[in-house]
Amino acid sequence: MKKSITNPRTLLAIFHDVIAAACAWIVAYLLRFNFSIPADFSAEMLATIGWVVVLQVAVFISFGLYRGVWRFASVTDLKRIFLAVGFSAVLLTAFLFMVKTNVVIPRSVLVLDPLLLILAMGGSRFTYRAWKEHVLYGTTLKQGEPVIVLGAGEAAIALVKDLARSTQWRVVALLDDDVSMAGREVFGVKVKGSIQQLEDVSTHLSVKYVIVAMPSAHHQIRREAIELANELELEVMTVPAIDDLMSGKVSVSQIRKVDVEDLLGRDAVKLDSSGLQMLIDHQTVLVSGAGGSIGSELCRQIVKYRPDTLMCLDISEFSLYQLEQELTGMNLETKLVYFTCDVKNKVRINHILAQYQPSVVFHAAAYKHVPMMENGNVWEALSNNVIGTHTLAQACKSNGVSKFVLISTDKAVNPTNVMGASKRLAEMVCQGLQSDNGTRFVIVRFGNVLGSSGSVIPKFREQIAKGGPITITHPEITRYFMSIPEAAQLVMQAGLMGKGGEIFVLDMGEPVKIADLAADMVRLSGFSTDEIKIEYVGLRPGEKLYEELLADDEHTMPTPHEKLRIAQARTADISWVNSLLLWIEGLHGTHETQMKLELSSWVEEYSPQILNVTDGHGQSLSQQHITLH
Repeated sequence: MKKSITNPRTLLAIFHDVIAAACAWIVAYLLRFNFSIPADFSAEMLATIGWVVVLQVAVFISFGLYRGVWRFASVTDLKRIFLAVGFSAVLLTAFLFMVKTNVVIPRSVLVLDPLLLILAMGGSRFTYRAWKEHVLYGTTLKQGEPVIVLGAGEAAIALVKDLARSTQWRVVALLDDDVSMAGREVFGVKVKGSIQQLEDVSTHLSVKYVIVAMPSAHHQIRREAIELANELELEVMTVPAIDDLMSGKVSVSQIRKVDVEDLLGRDAVKLDSSGLQMLIDHQTVLVSGAGGSIGSELCRQIVKYRPDTLMCLDISEFSLYQLEQELTGMNLETKLVYFTCDVKNKVRINHILAQYQPSVVFHAAAYKHVPMMENGNVWEALSNNVIGTHTLAQACKSNGVSKFVLISTDKAVNPTNVMGASKRLAEMVCQGLQSDNGTRFVIVRFGNVLGSSGSVIPKFREQIAKGGPITITHPEITRYFMSIPEAAQLVMQAGLMGKGGEIFVLDMGEPVKIADLAADMVRLSGFSTDEIKIEYVGLRPGEKLYEELLADDEHTMPTPHEKLRIAQARTADISWVNSLLLWIEGLHGTHETQMKLELSSWVEEYSPQILNVTDGHGQSLSQQHITLH
């Protein structure tokens, strides 16, 4: 406290309160005697004012009145003033009662003095804050761009309060569909109607900017508000996501431009927090592919439940380094260990699991890029995605891991590409390893995630920044999308619910046409599709027009969680798994076209796209494909 008292601003605040205490003492006497103080009482007032003020200021310092900043004076500061003044009044009265002196202080003065002191100290602080926030100037003189806030809930109220101190923005109206809010004022800003009245209000007030402040509203409501503002050619911004606000990572005033993720946004996931706490708290958890988009987000979500140890495993040293830098900066109590390791390395994997004995393993490591795996890397896709999954899964079984959660993909359903077929085989490997006791293998299948490596969104952003064109493979191509945090949270929820052998299918919402997505991104970037052209370049190797979450011969069963269902799919046994592994290991030197042909016998629903390639004897392998089918 000594250090803070020497601060010039603190000394100025103490000086102010000394003057306020002295004035309150004098005014209390003036009020008591109707501004005509008798000579003897006037002498006693002057004789006592010194030690009364010293006693009061000493109490103020001990109560920490000078830790706060006047510019941000709040109800908490007023409460602290009330307690300090009240305590000093009680102390003064007790002192006069215990110490028998000839001084006679009227009882009404002892009552009036603290009331006047609270008024003086509290009033001056809040007056200073109002002056700093330009409240005293009136809205007509306040600087900043006029802006309309859509929403009048807690986030909007907090935003208006924060922007009151801003010189960049001036909130001139609130719009909200809650009829009970119509006509009310929030920090001097009036709720002028519903969101549908945006055109009239923005025209009347000559406003070009809109902030959507409804982070907890249904995503469809937010999307409609954003699209309405875009149609009116207004500059649209939004507040951070509700998860970021609740976690304290950002404040509501950190507004940003609306991005395509806001249009594709989805409702918050409801998690069984107590169940996940039991699954993870004080446990050792391993995440493979920890440096990737899903793997790294899984790590971020897992540490919230305070595991004793989080094991982060990835083949990429740089990705693991980036994750290490991020998690280290979070000052976690969890022990973090990092392993650069190939999941196919049986000796290394077994050594790691035997040493740390994890209770839960999330397997996110995989080759996922469809065109790259389709030509030139077929064996690598099968080896990494199938043999790698089996190596880690078998090691989990041998080392008594309680649960193994495989991250799968919607491309495993009726696959037309090697990547999807390899992930379908990985699913069946896990099902084949499932037994009545021991490790429980759980599979989670979902589609594209927003902003992940390989996602079309970063690619489109780069193309727009270069002035276009945006390249799309086909005008009718459609995909499912979900956010990375949502996908990771649902993977954890499925891992908690899984009993062993199930394939959980995530609710991916409505499919999105990639052409519409590109058009939205162009518009949100401030351009038109005449300025940034969209070109169609043809489907890439292995690419489908539509992704599916369930195969033709599958059906699903509901679960207690609204965003998770269980797929009923063809399974395999351990002998089938062993035969599969022998087949993959024996593929060295085989032509990739032949690999794809043979792959269709292992994944019955796989429909390979075979180019017209001949083998070493001149026989058409694509013709052989037709014969097989």
